[in-house]
Amino acid sequence: MTTAYIKETFCVPRNQDIMLREFRIAHKTKALLVSVDGMVDRTTINQFVLPQLMKPEGFKDFSGKNLIEYITENVLSISQLTKISDYDSITTQILNGLSALFIDGCSEALLIESRGYEKRNIERPVTEQVVRGSQEAFTENLRTNLTLLRRIIKNQKLITEILQVGKTNKVNSAILYIEGITDPKIVKEVRRRIKNINVDFVEGNGMLEQMIEDKPFGIFPQVVSTERPDRASSFLMEGQVIIIAEGCPFVMAVPTSFFRLFHSSEDVSLRWQYGTFIRLIRLLGVISALLLPGLYVALSLYHIELIPTPLLQSVIRARANVPFPTLVELLLMEISFELIREAGVRIPGVIGQTLGIVGALILGQVAVTAGIASPLLIIIVAITGLGSFTMPNFSMAISIRILRYFIIIAGGIAGFYGVLLVLTVILALGCNMKSFGVPFFAPIAPKTRTNPDVIIRQPIYKQEMRSDVFNTPNRRRTGKVSRKWTDE
Repeated sequence: MTTAYIKETFCVPRNQDIMLREFRIAHKTKALLVSVDGMVDRTTINQFVLPQLMKPEGFKDFSGKNLIEYITENVLSISQLTKISDYDSITTQILNGLSALFIDGCSEALLIESRGYEKRNIERPVTEQVVRGSQEAFTENLRTNLTLLRRIIKNQKLITEILQVGKTNKVNSAILYIEGITDPKIVKEVRRRIKNINVDFVEGNGMLEQMIEDKPFGIFPQVVSTERPDRASSFLMEGQVIIIAEGCPFVMAVPTSFFRLFHSSEDVSLRWQYGTFIRLIRLLGVISALLLPGLYVALSLYHIELIPTPLLQSVIRARANVPFPTLVELLLMEISFELIREAGVRIPGVIGQTLGIVGALILGQVAVTAGIASPLLIIIVAITGLGSFTMPNFSMAISIRILRYFIIIAGGIAGFYGVLLVLTVILALGCNMKSFGVPFFAPIAPKTRTNPDVIIRQPIYKQEMRSDVFNTPNRRRTGKVSRKWTDE
C-alpha cells in the first residue's frame, strides 16, 4: 500500500529523479527507502543506513515490539532521525533532501537526515563591499546562511522558525529573532503575513518582499536587504526580525526606516569621526541625486536673477548652440545615462564596467561637440549619477532615481515652487508609510528617543539604549558603565 501511494504521489516511474529502494530489514521485515536523486548524500545512504539496517547482527536484542523505536535508539548512527506519520509532511521533507524509511507494519515513517546537494561556497560580498569589515557574504543555501548568523550571535535566545512559502514550489523560508529583545507583536505579524501568502510560486526574497510589504504602491522600499551576515546580526541585536528565503543570497530585515536604508556596515567598523564624515558625504550625494537636476532646470528657466552675472554669461555662451530647451536637454542626458548604466549592469564582468565608463565619457564628449548638450549640463548629470551611487541600498537608490524625474518635470513647469511642491508630496507620502507598524521616517518623524546613531554617529560606548521605534522589551544595549577599565 505504501509503495503504491509513493509511486502515485511522485509519478514514478515517469519521474526518474525519485529513488525507491526496497529491501528487508535484518533479512526479515520489508522496508522502503525513498529519496530524491541529487538531493541526498549517497555516501550516507550506502555506508550508514542500508548496511546497518540489512545486517541481522544489529537486531539480536530486538524484542519484536516497536521496530521504529529500536532502529532509532540502537541501529542507525545518523545524527538526526524523526518519526512522523503525516504523509503530506513526509512528502515535503523528501523534496527537501531527507530520506524516508517506511517499514511494513509500522504506522510511522522515519525521516533520515541525508541532505548532500551541491551548493556555492561562501564568498566576498558583491554589492556591499567595505574596506574594513567582514568579507563573508550569504549564499543561496538556507542552512549555510543560518550558520553564518549563529557564528556571530552565539545566544541561546536566537530563535529560528522555518516556514514554507508557495503552494507549488514550497520554498523554505526562515524568520530569526532574539527572544527578549525583539517585540513579540512584530514576530507574530511577520509570521502571520508569511503563512497567509497564497500563491503558487515564490522565488527568493524579492518576491517574498512584495508579498508582505505594507504599501505595494509606495515608491520607497519597506524592508532592508543585505548580503552581509555582520550587518544582519546588527539588525537582530537592534530588535528587528530577519527573513531568509532559500535560493537567494540576500536576507531581509523588518521593520525598517529610511535611516536604516541609509546606513552601511562600514559606518560601525570605523571610528565615530570617520563614520560620521562618510554619512554626511553620503547624505550630500543623495540630496544631489534627488534635487540637483530639478533645481538646475528651475533656476535656468524661472529664476535666472539668482545666478551671478559672470556665471550667467558663461551659461548663456555654453547654451548658444544647443537647439533643445533646457528641460528636454536634461531629460535626454538623464535617459542616456540610465541606458548606459543599465547596459553596464546587464553585460557581464569587466566588459560591463568598461562600457559604463567609456560610454559615459564618449557620450558626454560627443554631445558637447555636436551642440546637443552644454558642458554645464554634463557636469550636473555626472554629479547626479555619482550621488545616486552613494546610496547603500539598491532599492532605495532606484526610488530616488525615479523621483528625480518628477522633480525635474515639476521644476520645468513651475520653478522652485514646483520642486518644493513635489518634495512636500514625497515627504508626506513617506510620513504616511509604515513598515510593520514603524513609521518610515522614524525616529525623526515622529520624534522618538533613539540610539545616537541616526546621521551624526556618536562613539559606541555612548550608544547605550536601543531605539524606541522597534518597541524592544530590553532597551539597554550596554551596562551602566560600558568601559569599566576607565574607572580602575
